[in-house]
Amino acid sequence: MRYLRLMAATAAAFAVAAIWNSIDSKALDRPWGESYIPNLTVMTQRGKPVKFYDDLVKGKIVIISFIYTSCTDICPLTTARIAMLEEKLGDMVGREVFFLSMTVDPEHDTPERLKEYAERFGAGPGWSFVTGKPADIRAINYKFGDRSAILSEHRNEVVIGNDATGEWQKDSVFGDIDRLAMTVRSLDPKWHDQVRPPQNLADHTATAMSSQPGQALFKKMCAPCHTIGVGDRVGPDLRGVTERREKPWLEEFIQNPSKMRAKKDPTALALAAEYPAVRMPAVGLAPADASDLISYLAEETARLEKDKGPEMPANHDHMHHR
Repeated sequence: MRYLRLMAATAAAFAVAAIWNSIDSKALDRPWGESYIPNLTVMTQRGKPVKFYDDLVKGKIVIISFIYTSCTDICPLTTARIAMLEEKLGDMVGREVFFLSMTVDPEHDTPERLKEYAERFGAGPGWSFVTGKPADIRAINYKFGDRSAILSEHRNEVVIGNDATGEWQKDSVFGDIDRLAMTVRSLDPKWHDQVRPPQNLADHTATAMSSQPGQALFKKMCAPCHTIGVGDRVGPDLRGVTERREKPWLEEFIQNPSKMRAKKDPTALALAAEYPAVRMPAVGLAPADASDLISYLAEETARLEKDKGPEMPANHDHMHHR
């Protein structure tokens, strides 16, 4: 598979995981806790005012991400990857592990907007989307290393920590999800006491090569939001999309969906109306990558039809993400 601009960026982030180069060096000289993490009043997507440290962090294992609901590129993909992590962690979420998605646009991200956004990704009760007074949200985000005043330049890493033990690190959701889930579980002292079968670390280090170049691309970039023949996820099931849409349209939409919306393409606008909370992001795919992805979608659809898999309902005639 050809190199992608986004993959280069996320690979760089992944390579420095657990290195605290973007977090205030003074934080390394003192324990993290209520003396460092602001205990300001914030609002969750449920419209509930809470104390940030006391109610959302204290004594918990937390995964903190930074998003804003009007983001049209990396935020939807980041949140979809976190949703996959939530699924991997299972019943730990809401019990030992909690997710916090911090807005970097508190002026516009009201609890209502965050609630709509959270519902689009199927966020469970252990996942809070947080907003509040702009000065307060910026003070909290600053402590976790998000210090850009430009929305499009907010940090894409996640911060993972166990407040009870004082263990904190940063990581990337664009690496292997199984490895990331293992990292989160390892922060729970009780997890170390459980008996588990030995793990083959080689199974969690890279995406396997395939004779279908688009397969790895789909798993990395599309699977967080879509399935092929299994039903809707964040976006619609993509089974048969290559039969419903012309290849030139698919290539253009995959590469730059926001441009197609800007020029009032009727199908692109219909998709935006159907999925108002989350839109297809522009992730920097090259024309050849888009072509590989389309070929893979066509091959998978043909394989399912040959295997006589269940037909999708007639109303699944849109392509939202890829």
